[in-house]
Amino acid sequence: MPPRATFRDVFAVREFRALWLSEVLSVAGDRLVLVALVLLVFDRTHNPLYTGVTYAAGYLPWVIGGLFLADLSDRRPRRSVMVVCDLVRMVLVAAMLIPRMPWQALVALLFATMMFAAPFESARASITPDILQGERYALGTAVIQTTFLACQVVGAAGAGLAVTFIGFQRSFAIDAATFAFSGLLIGFGIRARPAARSDSARPSPLAQLRDGFRLVFGDPGRRTLLLFGWLVAFYTIPEGVAAPYATKLGGGSIAIVLVLASTAFSTTIATPLFTKFVRPRRRVEWMGPLAVLTCATLVLTALHPGLAVSLVIFSVSAAFGVYQLAANTAFVVRVPAERRAQAFGLANMGVIVGQGGAFVAASAAALVFSPAAVIAVGGGIGAVVALVLTLRWRHVSPPGGRHAAGRRPGHAATRSSVPLRGSG
Repeated sequence: MPPRATFRDVFAVREFRALWLSEVLSVAGDRLVLVALVLLVFDRTHNPLYTGVTYAAGYLPWVIGGLFLADLSDRRPRRSVMVVCDLVRMVLVAAMLIPRMPWQALVALLFATMMFAAPFESARASITPDILQGERYALGTAVIQTTFLACQVVGAAGAGLAVTFIGFQRSFAIDAATFAFSGLLIGFGIRARPAARSDSARPSPLAQLRDGFRLVFGDPGRRTLLLFGWLVAFYTIPEGVAAPYATKLGGGSIAIVLVLASTAFSTTIATPLFTKFVRPRRRVEWMGPLAVLTCATLVLTALHPGLAVSLVIFSVSAAFGVYQLAANTAFVVRVPAERRAQAFGLANMGVIVGQGGAFVAASAAALVFSPAAVIAVGGGIGAVVALVLTLRWRHVSPPGGRHAAGRRPGHAATRSSVPLRGSG
Protein backbone atom coordinates (compact mmCIF):
# COMPACT_ATOMS: atom_id res chain seq x y z
CA MET A 1 0.00 0.00 0.00
CA PRO A 2 1.46 3.40 -0.97
CA PRO A 3 2.03 5.93 1.85
CA ARG A 4 -0.86 8.26 2.53
CA ALA A 5 -0.56 11.79 1.19
CA THR A 6 0.01 14.56 3.71
CA PHE A 7 -0.84 18.24 3.90
CA ARG A 8 2.86 18.95 3.30
CA ASP A 9 2.58 17.13 -0.04
CA VAL A 10 -0.34 19.35 -0.99
CA PHE A 11 1.45 22.60 -0.18
CA ALA A 12 4.54 21.41 -2.05
CA VAL A 13 2.59 22.01 -5.30
CA ARG A 14 3.33 25.57 -6.45
CA GLU A 15 0.06 26.02 -8.33
CA PHE A 16 -1.98 24.96 -5.32
CA ARG A 17 -0.19 27.52 -3.15
CA ALA A 18 -1.19 30.28 -5.58
CA LEU A 19 -4.78 29.00 -5.67
CA TRP A 20 -4.90 28.80 -1.88
CA LEU A 21 -3.55 32.31 -1.35
CA SER A 22 -6.08 33.73 -3.81
CA GLU A 23 -8.82 32.03 -1.78
CA VAL A 24 -7.50 33.58 1.43
CA LEU A 25 -7.65 37.07 -0.07
CA SER A 26 -11.02 36.93 -1.78
CA VAL A 27 -12.99 35.07 0.92
CA ALA A 28 -11.76 37.23 3.80
CA GLY A 29 -12.54 40.41 1.86
CA ASP A 30 -15.98 39.18 0.80
CA ARG A 31 -16.94 38.24 4.34
CA LEU A 32 -15.78 41.58 5.65
CA VAL A 33 -18.01 43.51 3.26
CA LEU A 34 -21.01 41.19 3.62
CA VAL A 35 -21.03 41.29 7.42
CA ALA A 36 -20.36 45.04 7.42
CA LEU A 37 -23.38 45.60 5.17
CA VAL A 38 -25.55 43.39 7.39
CA LEU A 39 -24.54 45.48 10.39
CA LEU A 40 -25.14 48.72 8.47
CA VAL A 41 -28.63 47.73 7.31
CA PHE A 42 -29.70 46.45 10.72
CA ASP A 43 -28.34 49.61 12.37
CA ARG A 44 -30.28 51.87 9.97
CA THR A 45 -33.54 49.93 9.74
CA HIS A 46 -33.76 47.60 12.78
CA ASN A 47 -35.81 45.39 10.47
CA PRO A 48 -34.91 41.66 10.49
CA LEU A 49 -36.49 41.16 7.05
CA TYR A 50 -34.27 43.83 5.45
CA THR A 51 -31.29 42.31 7.22
CA GLY A 52 -32.14 38.86 5.86
CA VAL A 53 -32.55 40.25 2.35
CA THR A 54 -29.12 41.89 2.65
CA TYR A 55 -27.55 38.63 3.74
CA ALA A 56 -29.34 36.79 0.93
CA ALA A 57 -27.86 39.28 -1.58
CA GLY A 58 -24.57 37.50 -1.00
CA TYR A 59 -26.13 34.21 -2.09
CA LEU A 60 -29.04 34.59 -4.53
CA PRO A 61 -26.92 35.95 -7.45
CA TRP A 62 -25.55 32.43 -7.76
CA VAL A 63 -28.84 31.57 -9.49
CA ILE A 64 -27.86 33.67 -12.50
CA GLY A 65 -24.19 32.79 -12.35
CA GLY A 66 -24.78 29.09 -11.77
CA LEU A 67 -27.28 28.76 -14.60
CA PHE A 68 -25.77 30.94 -17.29
CA LEU A 69 -22.12 31.72 -16.45
CA ALA A 70 -20.64 28.57 -14.89
CA ASP A 71 -20.59 26.88 -18.31
CA LEU A 72 -17.96 29.42 -19.41
CA SER A 73 -15.40 27.59 -17.30
CA ASP A 74 -15.80 24.49 -19.47
CA ARG A 75 -15.71 26.37 -22.77
CA ARG A 76 -12.96 28.87 -21.92
CA PRO A 77 -9.57 28.42 -20.22
CA ARG A 78 -10.34 28.25 -16.52
CA ARG A 79 -7.43 30.44 -15.45
CA SER A 80 -8.63 33.22 -17.76
CA VAL A 81 -12.18 32.95 -16.40
CA MET A 82 -10.92 33.39 -12.83
CA VAL A 83 -8.76 36.41 -13.70
CA VAL A 84 -11.59 38.16 -15.57
CA CYS A 85 -14.05 37.49 -12.73
CA ASP A 86 -11.59 38.98 -10.22
CA LEU A 87 -11.18 42.08 -12.40
CA VAL A 88 -14.94 42.61 -12.73
CA ARG A 89 -15.51 42.15 -9.01
CA MET A 90 -12.70 44.55 -8.17
CA VAL A 91 -14.40 47.27 -10.26
CA LEU A 92 -17.84 46.62 -8.73
CA VAL A 93 -16.56 46.72 -5.15
CA ALA A 94 -14.54 49.87 -5.91
CA ALA A 95 -17.83 51.52 -6.95
CA MET A 96 -18.99 51.11 -3.33
CA LEU A 97 -16.47 53.82 -2.42
CA ILE A 98 -18.75 56.51 -3.86
CA PRO A 99 -19.62 58.78 -0.90
CA ARG A 100 -23.12 58.86 0.65
CA MET A 101 -24.40 55.93 -1.39
CA PRO A 102 -27.79 54.61 -0.11
CA TRP A 103 -27.69 51.20 1.52
CA GLN A 104 -30.04 49.85 -1.16
CA ALA A 105 -27.46 50.74 -3.84
CA LEU A 106 -24.70 49.07 -1.84
CA VAL A 107 -26.76 45.90 -1.62
CA ALA A 108 -27.35 46.05 -5.39
CA LEU A 109 -23.59 46.30 -5.99
CA LEU A 110 -23.06 43.36 -3.65
CA PHE A 111 -25.61 41.40 -5.68
CA ALA A 112 -23.78 42.18 -8.93
CA THR A 113 -20.41 41.32 -7.40
CA MET A 114 -21.58 37.94 -6.16
CA MET A 115 -23.05 37.06 -9.56
CA PHE A 116 -19.47 36.68 -10.82
CA ALA A 117 -18.55 34.51 -7.85
CA ALA A 118 -20.33 31.53 -9.46
CA PRO A 119 -18.14 31.24 -12.58
CA PHE A 120 -15.04 32.01 -10.52
CA GLU A 121 -15.75 29.26 -7.98
CA SER A 122 -16.78 26.81 -10.71
CA ALA A 123 -13.49 27.45 -12.51
CA ARG A 124 -11.49 27.14 -9.29
CA ALA A 125 -13.24 23.94 -8.25
CA SER A 126 -12.80 22.51 -11.75
CA ILE A 127 -9.10 23.32 -12.06
CA THR A 128 -8.19 21.94 -8.62
CA PRO A 129 -8.41 18.26 -9.73
CA ASP A 130 -6.02 19.13 -12.57
CA ILE A 131 -3.53 20.42 -9.99
CA LEU A 132 -4.03 17.71 -7.34
CA GLN A 133 -4.96 14.06 -7.87
CA GLY A 134 -6.12 11.18 -5.70
CA GLU A 135 -5.92 11.62 -1.94
CA ARG A 136 -4.02 14.86 -2.50
CA TYR A 137 -7.20 16.25 -3.99
CA ALA A 138 -9.20 15.26 -0.88
CA LEU A 139 -6.60 16.90 1.35
CA GLY A 140 -6.46 19.98 -0.87
CA THR A 141 -10.24 20.26 -0.73
CA ALA A 142 -10.08 20.08 3.06
CA VAL A 143 -7.44 22.82 3.07
CA ILE A 144 -9.56 25.08 0.86
CA GLN A 145 -12.73 24.44 2.85
CA THR A 146 -10.89 25.09 6.12
CA THR A 147 -9.37 28.24 4.65
CA PHE A 148 -12.78 29.36 3.41
CA LEU A 149 -14.26 28.98 6.88
CA ALA A 150 -11.27 30.43 8.71
CA CYS A 151 -11.39 33.48 6.46
CA GLN A 152 -15.10 33.80 7.20
CA VAL A 153 -14.26 33.92 10.91
CA VAL A 154 -11.51 36.49 10.35
CA GLY A 155 -13.67 38.48 7.96
CA ALA A 156 -16.64 38.47 10.34
CA ALA A 157 -14.50 39.50 13.28
CA GLY A 158 -12.75 42.07 11.11
CA ALA A 159 -16.10 43.50 10.06
CA GLY A 160 -17.03 44.29 13.65
CA LEU A 161 -13.70 46.02 14.18
CA ALA A 162 -13.86 47.74 10.79
CA VAL A 163 -17.27 49.28 11.47
CA THR A 164 -15.95 50.65 14.76
CA PHE A 165 -12.46 51.78 13.82
CA ILE A 166 -11.98 52.25 10.05
CA GLY A 167 -15.50 52.72 8.67
CA PHE A 168 -17.27 51.28 5.67
CA GLN A 169 -15.33 53.12 2.97
CA ARG A 170 -11.99 51.62 3.93
CA SER A 171 -13.59 48.21 4.30
CA PHE A 172 -14.75 48.37 0.69
CA ALA A 173 -11.29 49.55 -0.42
CA ILE A 174 -9.69 46.56 1.31
CA ASP A 175 -12.09 44.19 -0.44
CA ALA A 176 -11.37 45.71 -3.87
CA ALA A 177 -7.65 45.25 -3.22
CA THR A 178 -8.14 41.57 -2.35
CA PHE A 179 -9.66 40.93 -5.79
CA ALA A 180 -6.75 42.70 -7.47
CA PHE A 181 -4.14 40.63 -5.63
CA SER A 182 -6.15 37.42 -6.16
CA GLY A 183 -6.18 38.01 -9.92
CA LEU A 184 -2.41 38.57 -9.93
CA LEU A 185 -1.78 35.37 -8.00
CA ILE A 186 -3.90 33.33 -10.38
CA GLY A 187 -2.51 34.96 -13.50
CA PHE A 188 1.14 34.43 -12.54
CA GLY A 189 0.92 31.41 -10.25
CA ILE A 190 -1.22 28.98 -12.26
CA ARG A 191 -0.14 27.75 -15.67
CA ALA A 192 -2.34 28.15 -18.69
CA ARG A 193 -4.44 25.18 -19.75
CA PRO A 194 -6.71 24.83 -22.78
CA ALA A 195 -10.47 24.86 -22.42
CA ALA A 196 -11.91 21.54 -21.30
CA ARG A 197 -14.40 21.50 -24.18
CA SER A 198 -13.33 22.32 -27.71
CA ASP A 199 -16.78 22.84 -29.25
CA SER A 200 -17.31 26.50 -30.10
CA ALA A 201 -21.11 26.44 -30.43
CA ARG A 202 -22.82 27.72 -27.30
CA PRO A 203 -26.27 26.20 -26.68
CA SER A 204 -29.24 28.31 -25.71
CA PRO A 205 -29.77 29.04 -21.99
CA LEU A 206 -32.66 26.57 -21.90
CA ALA A 207 -30.53 23.88 -23.53
CA GLN A 208 -27.75 24.54 -21.00
CA LEU A 209 -30.25 24.23 -18.18
CA ARG A 210 -31.67 21.00 -19.58
CA ASP A 211 -28.26 19.41 -20.14
CA GLY A 212 -27.01 20.46 -16.73
CA PHE A 213 -30.00 19.03 -14.90
CA ARG A 214 -29.66 15.79 -16.85
CA LEU A 215 -26.07 15.60 -15.72
CA VAL A 216 -26.67 16.12 -12.00
CA PHE A 217 -30.09 14.43 -11.75
CA GLY A 218 -29.34 11.60 -14.16
CA ASP A 219 -29.84 8.69 -11.76
CA PRO A 220 -31.34 8.10 -8.29
CA GLY A 221 -27.98 7.91 -6.54
CA ARG A 222 -26.84 11.20 -8.02
CA ARG A 223 -30.06 12.93 -7.03
CA THR A 224 -29.80 11.62 -3.48
CA LEU A 225 -26.22 12.83 -3.05
CA LEU A 226 -27.06 16.19 -4.55
CA LEU A 227 -29.82 16.66 -2.00
CA PHE A 228 -27.40 15.74 0.80
CA GLY A 229 -25.38 18.77 -0.23
CA TRP A 230 -28.43 21.01 -0.37
CA LEU A 231 -29.24 20.24 3.29
CA VAL A 232 -26.94 23.14 4.09
CA ALA A 233 -29.98 25.41 3.65
CA PHE A 234 -31.41 24.03 6.90
CA TYR A 235 -28.39 24.04 9.18
CA THR A 236 -27.21 27.54 8.21
CA ILE A 237 -30.50 29.20 9.22
CA PRO A 238 -28.79 30.64 12.35
CA GLU A 239 -26.71 32.85 10.05
CA GLY A 240 -29.81 34.31 8.43
CA VAL A 241 -31.38 35.31 11.75
CA ALA A 242 -28.16 36.10 13.62
CA ALA A 243 -29.05 39.77 14.15
CA PRO A 244 -32.54 39.30 15.66
CA TYR A 245 -31.41 36.19 17.57
CA ALA A 246 -28.51 37.98 19.29
CA THR A 247 -30.61 41.09 19.88
CA LYS A 248 -33.36 38.99 21.51
CA LEU A 249 -30.74 37.75 23.96
CA GLY A 250 -29.73 41.32 24.78
CA GLY A 251 -26.53 41.34 22.74
CA GLY A 252 -25.21 44.02 20.39
CA SER A 253 -23.09 43.97 17.26
CA ILE A 254 -20.39 41.84 18.91
CA ALA A 255 -22.97 39.18 19.78
CA ILE A 256 -24.22 39.19 16.19
CA VAL A 257 -20.68 38.67 14.91
CA LEU A 258 -20.14 35.84 17.42
CA VAL A 259 -23.21 34.00 16.13
CA LEU A 260 -22.02 34.43 12.53
CA ALA A 261 -18.48 33.35 13.36
CA SER A 262 -19.26 30.39 15.64
CA THR A 263 -20.33 28.03 12.86
CA ALA A 264 -17.31 28.79 10.70
CA PHE A 265 -14.91 28.52 13.63
CA SER A 266 -15.95 25.00 14.62
CA THR A 267 -15.88 23.73 11.05
CA THR A 268 -12.42 25.23 10.63
CA ILE A 269 -11.25 22.91 13.40
CA ALA A 270 -13.34 19.85 12.48
CA THR A 271 -12.56 19.71 8.74
CA PRO A 272 -8.79 19.02 8.87
CA LEU A 273 -9.28 16.57 11.76
CA PHE A 274 -11.96 14.69 9.82
CA THR A 275 -9.70 14.53 6.77
CA LYS A 276 -6.56 13.48 8.63
CA PHE A 277 -7.97 10.83 10.96
CA VAL A 278 -10.93 9.41 9.01
CA ARG A 279 -10.13 7.36 5.94
CA PRO A 280 -11.99 8.02 2.65
CA ARG A 281 -14.07 4.86 3.02
CA ARG A 282 -15.35 5.89 6.46
CA ARG A 283 -16.02 9.49 5.40
CA VAL A 284 -18.69 8.41 2.92
CA GLU A 285 -20.13 5.77 5.28
CA TRP A 286 -20.63 8.43 7.97
CA MET A 287 -22.16 10.95 5.57
CA GLY A 288 -25.80 10.12 6.37
CA PRO A 289 -25.57 9.99 10.19
CA LEU A 290 -23.55 13.21 10.30
CA ALA A 291 -26.08 14.93 8.03
CA VAL A 292 -28.89 14.00 10.44
CA LEU A 293 -26.92 15.23 13.44
CA THR A 294 -25.95 18.57 11.93
CA CYS A 295 -29.63 19.48 11.55
CA ALA A 296 -31.01 17.74 14.64
CA THR A 297 -28.62 19.59 16.96
CA LEU A 298 -30.35 22.88 16.14
CA VAL A 299 -33.60 21.61 17.66
CA LEU A 300 -32.02 22.34 21.06
CA THR A 301 -32.60 26.07 20.50
CA ALA A 302 -36.27 25.36 21.27
CA LEU A 303 -35.16 25.40 24.91
CA HIS A 304 -34.30 29.12 24.50
CA PRO A 305 -30.70 28.87 25.76
CA GLY A 306 -28.54 31.89 26.54
CA LEU A 307 -25.89 33.26 24.21
CA ALA A 308 -23.01 31.06 25.44
CA VAL A 309 -24.99 27.81 25.13
CA SER A 310 -26.39 28.92 21.77
CA LEU A 311 -22.87 29.40 20.43
CA VAL A 312 -22.02 25.85 21.53
CA ILE A 313 -25.12 24.48 19.79
CA PHE A 314 -24.32 26.31 16.56
CA SER A 315 -20.68 25.22 16.69
CA VAL A 316 -21.50 21.54 17.27
CA SER A 317 -24.09 21.57 14.50
CA ALA A 318 -21.60 23.08 12.07
CA ALA A 319 -18.90 20.57 13.06
CA PHE A 320 -21.16 17.68 12.03
CA GLY A 321 -21.38 19.38 8.64
CA VAL A 322 -17.96 17.96 7.72
CA TYR A 323 -19.91 15.22 5.93
CA GLN A 324 -19.93 17.66 3.01
CA LEU A 325 -16.23 16.92 2.45
CA ALA A 326 -17.02 13.32 1.49
CA ALA A 327 -19.80 14.55 -0.76
CA ASN A 328 -17.48 17.06 -2.44
CA THR A 329 -14.78 14.50 -3.22
CA ALA A 330 -17.28 11.95 -4.53
CA PHE A 331 -18.78 14.60 -6.78
CA VAL A 332 -15.49 15.31 -8.56
CA VAL A 333 -14.72 11.60 -8.96
CA ARG A 334 -17.98 11.01 -10.79
CA VAL A 335 -18.22 13.97 -13.16
CA PRO A 336 -16.35 14.03 -16.50
CA ALA A 337 -13.69 16.73 -16.69
CA GLU A 338 -15.29 18.44 -19.70
CA ARG A 339 -18.57 18.94 -17.79
CA ARG A 340 -17.07 19.61 -14.37
CA ALA A 341 -17.59 23.38 -14.21
CA GLN A 342 -21.23 23.17 -15.28
CA ALA A 343 -21.89 20.45 -12.70
CA PHE A 344 -20.21 22.49 -9.95
CA GLY A 345 -22.11 25.58 -11.03
CA LEU A 346 -25.51 23.89 -10.83
CA ALA A 347 -24.72 22.11 -7.58
CA ASN A 348 -23.50 25.32 -5.96
CA MET A 349 -26.46 27.20 -7.40
CA GLY A 350 -28.83 24.85 -5.59
CA VAL A 351 -26.95 25.36 -2.34
CA ILE A 352 -27.04 29.12 -2.69
CA VAL A 353 -30.69 29.28 -3.76
CA GLY A 354 -31.62 27.08 -0.81
CA GLN A 355 -29.62 29.19 1.62
CA GLY A 356 -30.90 32.48 0.25
CA GLY A 357 -34.50 31.31 0.31
CA ALA A 358 -34.08 29.88 3.80
CA PHE A 359 -32.57 33.15 5.06
CA VAL A 360 -35.42 35.24 3.71
CA ALA A 361 -38.09 32.81 4.94
CA ALA A 362 -36.49 32.54 8.38
CA SER A 363 -36.14 36.32 8.65
CA ALA A 364 -39.79 36.79 7.73
CA ALA A 365 -40.84 34.13 10.25
CA ALA A 366 -38.76 35.88 12.92
CA LEU A 367 -41.13 38.84 12.61
CA VAL A 368 -43.90 36.63 14.03
CA PHE A 369 -42.13 33.90 16.02
CA SER A 370 -39.01 33.95 18.18
CA PRO A 371 -35.75 33.42 16.26
CA ALA A 372 -34.97 30.45 18.51
CA ALA A 373 -38.21 28.73 17.46
CA VAL A 374 -37.48 29.44 13.78
CA ILE A 375 -34.04 27.81 14.06
CA ALA A 376 -35.43 24.80 15.93
CA VAL A 377 -38.18 24.16 13.38
CA GLY A 378 -35.74 24.52 10.48
CA GLY A 379 -33.33 22.09 12.13
CA GLY A 380 -36.11 19.59 12.78
CA ILE A 381 -37.29 19.65 9.18
CA GLY A 382 -33.72 19.26 7.97
CA ALA A 383 -33.14 16.27 10.27
CA VAL A 384 -36.21 14.48 8.89
CA VAL A 385 -35.10 15.14 5.31
CA ALA A 386 -31.57 13.95 6.12
CA LEU A 387 -32.93 10.72 7.62
CA VAL A 388 -34.98 10.04 4.48
CA LEU A 389 -31.95 10.71 2.30
CA THR A 390 -29.79 8.41 4.42
CA LEU A 391 -32.23 5.56 3.96
CA ARG A 392 -32.53 6.35 0.26
CA TRP A 393 -28.75 6.41 -0.17
CA ARG A 394 -28.38 2.96 1.36
CA HIS A 395 -30.97 1.71 -1.12
CA VAL A 396 -29.58 3.28 -4.30
CA SER A 397 -25.82 3.20 -3.62
CA PRO A 398 -24.25 0.48 -5.77
CA PRO A 399 -21.68 -1.98 -4.34
CA GLY A 400 -18.42 -0.08 -3.82
CA GLY A 401 -20.16 3.21 -4.50
CA ARG A 402 -19.64 4.43 -0.96
CA HIS A 403 -15.90 3.78 -1.11
CA ALA A 404 -14.94 5.80 -4.14
CA ALA A 405 -13.70 8.92 -2.44
CA GLY A 406 -10.06 8.01 -2.86
CA ARG A 407 -10.09 7.49 -6.62
CA ARG A 408 -8.44 9.80 -9.08
CA PRO A 409 -10.84 12.70 -9.82
CA GLY A 410 -12.55 13.14 -13.13
CA HIS A 411 -12.57 9.63 -14.58
CA ALA A 412 -16.06 8.41 -13.81
CA ALA A 413 -19.37 9.96 -14.66
CA THR A 414 -21.97 7.63 -13.25
CA ARG A 415 -22.36 8.85 -9.68
CA SER A 416 -22.04 12.29 -8.14
CA SER A 417 -22.39 14.39 -5.06
CA VAL A 418 -22.48 18.08 -4.32
CA PRO A 419 -19.82 20.42 -3.00
CA LEU A 420 -20.00 22.89 -0.22
CA ARG A 421 -20.83 26.34 -1.45
CA GLY A 422 -17.81 28.10 -2.80
CA SER A 423 -15.36 25.49 -1.54
CA GLY A 424 -15.25 22.75 -4.02
